Amino acid sequence: MKLITEEIEKVKVITEEKNGKKSLFIEGIFLQADKPNRNKRLYEMRTLEREVKRYNENFIQKGRALGELGHPDGPTVNLDRVSHKICELYRDGSNFIGKAKILETPMGKIAASLLDEGVMLGVSSRGVGSLLPTNEGYSVVGEDFMLATAADIVADPSAPDAFVSGIMEGKEWVWEGGILREQIAQKTYKRINTLVDQKALDEQKLNLFQDFLSNL
Repeated sequence: MKLITEEIEKVKVITEEKNGKKSLFIEGIFLQADKPNRNKRLYEMRTLEREVKRYNENFIQKGRALGELGHPDGPTVNLDRVSHKICELYRDGSNFIGKAKILETPMGKIAASLLDEGVMLGVSSRGVGSLLPTNEGYSVVGEDFMLATAADIVADPSAPDAFVSGIMEGKEWVWEGGILREQIAQKTYKRINTLVDQKALDEQKLNLFQDFLSNL
């Protein structure tokens, strides 16, 4: 199975007040079905409906639906990078609308600061599954798709150096003994994490290039 990520640019920022305390939320389309997206992948509605139902029951309803600021290179949610908690995820036509609360974690405070300063942020789903090529030039996400998180927070996808690719083709993920393990694929593609600071972005590129050279 491959690690699959999808970016959606437009989310709404909401401030709610309860008992004198203000909370920051983001809301918008988190997932879309039944039409090829810009990454040339299509999610069938039956696949997303099944996974959203499982995600709601096992994660959202139990307060365990977390997301990160930026994208990690695997399907596991890293607690030290958690920035928000997903509170709602429901179907609206061919879309699934989500709502997430920005948390008081270090990464959550960074996200809140960026939003307060008017930085355009988007959301990106993350999961694992197979891709089935079609004659029409796009791939259908297989029925084995499993949603890891409905939304990570990412920077504006229009920045050309921030996103090299929406899918990390370089790694395969397989279930082995009940544990999701990584396999290195023969053909490697690298995806640079969302980095707001240009210096950090340049350092990340250098590290990735050095890692590439070491594997030659």
